[in-house]
Amino acid sequence: MRPDRGSFTIALHSARDQLIYAAGIIADGAVDLAGAIGRAVLAAPLPARRARTSPRVVKRAISKHRAKGPIDRNIYKTQVSVQILPS
Repeated sequence: MRPDRGSFTIALHSARDQLIYAAGIIADGAVDLAGAIGRAVLAAPLPARRARTSPRVVKRAISKHRAKGPIDRNIYKTQVSVQILPS
């Protein structure tokens, strides 16, 4: 799964639930909180993001109205790449 498809909200809710449900419980071994949160995020990926591009336009100097008008954003294609570098 691409990193931009992971939901912060699902990760936050899953971490909160892990802490709430584990209150007062002493674990015999190591607790895998990151694994439980990761599985919750991987179970519900976000839909693929649309390309956020906009054509360049010249602003009208006199008019207070938008100069862009209706734009078909499907004709502007972009490619996004994500690199995770070890620290």
